[in-house]
Amino acid sequence: MKRFLPVRIALLCATASACVPIAQPTAQTVTQSTMAERPALVLAIVVDQMRYDYLTRFEHEFTGGLRRLLDEGAVFTNASYEAAPTVTAVGHSTFLTGATPSVSGIAGNAYYGRAEGRMIQSITDDNVTPLGGTENTGDGGGASPHRLAVTTVGDELKISGKGGKVYGVSLKDRSAILPAGRDADGAFWFGDTGTIVSSSWYFPALPDWVQAYNATRPAERYLGAEWLGRQLPTEASAGFFARLDAAPFADELVLEFALQVMHEEDLGTDQQTDLLAVSFSATDYLGHATGTETPQMRQMILSVDKRIGELLAAAEEQAGRGNVLVVLTADHGVALAPEDNIARQLPGGRYDIEAERAAVEAALVAEFGEGDYIEGTGELGLYLSRDPLPGKTIALADMERVAVATLRRQPHVARVYTRSELESSHSGGDRIDQRVRNGFNRQHSGDVVVVHEPNWISRATGTTHGSPYSYDSHVPMIFWGPKTLVKPGRYHVEAAVHDIAPTLATMLEIATPSGAQGRALAEILP
Repeated sequence: MKRFLPVRIALLCATASACVPIAQPTAQTVTQSTMAERPALVLAIVVDQMRYDYLTRFEHEFTGGLRRLLDEGAVFTNASYEAAPTVTAVGHSTFLTGATPSVSGIAGNAYYGRAEGRMIQSITDDNVTPLGGTENTGDGGGASPHRLAVTTVGDELKISGKGGKVYGVSLKDRSAILPAGRDADGAFWFGDTGTIVSSSWYFPALPDWVQAYNATRPAERYLGAEWLGRQLPTEASAGFFARLDAAPFADELVLEFALQVMHEEDLGTDQQTDLLAVSFSATDYLGHATGTETPQMRQMILSVDKRIGELLAAAEEQAGRGNVLVVLTADHGVALAPEDNIARQLPGGRYDIEAERAAVEAALVAEFGEGDYIEGTGELGLYLSRDPLPGKTIALADMERVAVATLRRQPHVARVYTRSELESSHSGGDRIDQRVRNGFNRQHSGDVVVVHEPNWISRATGTTHGSPYSYDSHVPMIFWGPKTLVKPGRYHVEAAVHDIAPTLATMLEIATPSGAQGRALAEILP
């Protein structure tokens, strides 16, 4: 077994009190002077909740990885998610499958399981065992990609025989698992106590080097750390870990562990193409808490710029300059906080999702009599009971009719869709209609899907995402690599995130993932 840390160490110091050792890998088989036929290492990077306009708003302050990607990469200025809900699991699954929820099987962060009678996380798997702890893992048990119904770029690399190792790393479980795919060598994420967690889907026990890493209690290096005048708790409490997630220190931990994976697994050091998917999540935790228009968010994006720069530098040192291919995007954007809209005399506010549900229930009772009509409510809509009144059959279409009529009378409801119409029609309508159709999955979505007016959200504080509108769907999309693979420049054509997987497949000369619905972006191919 290798030593836990290589000999060469750099210090990543966000504060004087919190210095984190970062593994600096060294190139082994692949040299800097000789480019392989295919890239030795693919870095697939997601920045959680990064609106596209963060790139343009803060571009003049970038000095790290975002600076390099913007200056040297193929930058799509008009790239979007063409499915809703725009949430973490959907974005991360679409990223390297090229499939929207209608095909991928991942229709949201969670869905209502009729058989189980409860909400189920998209990566929950009761047939596998959590490794390293149960916290932040599915519904508190096992987690895996078993609900992903299609292949990823990493899966196709494996099938082709051209690929080597595939790993996913993130703060969040779904953000590590879903981009990596079903045939990945491993997915790692940070549990609620700041140590690495994984699943028996990948291996029977955590690798020794991961256990050694956990023994250092890496997150606790940040006890009492300060950021923009705010100090983290000095004790390793639940409050400490929650606040850590919304600070740049969380992304530093993700970077540190991603570099450990790169080093310990020798990624990018032979003639096979390895893939490392890395998702930075601190932006999402901060955005939900404070909104987009804060000094903290500016500083967070600048920190992301630095972390990505360090990741690129380490990848080039290990795989060799010219042997690294990078693609970067976000899993979704985010709405302005309603208070920010109001301050600018713009429309927007907070609606009461429970009041909407109560109104629908009352209308169904009035129409059909006392019964249990709604089984679940979530980001995927209302789940109507198939047996609301024992001994009396009520057609789903009739319950849909009452629910739709009621919801259309609720304030700030813009559109309402039913299972019946979404299952029967796959085209037509405007872009919003099509995004809702792309986001509807027959197995997991609800029976009634609601779209509210722009900038109206259900979250009681802060802000959120999930809508089909541009502020949630318009995201960065950048390819960066050798000019034999990527033609740099700014591209203003319309593109979709589900175009990434077919494009990577073309570059890597492998089969397009099985459910991909996009196109290879020929304009950036030399």
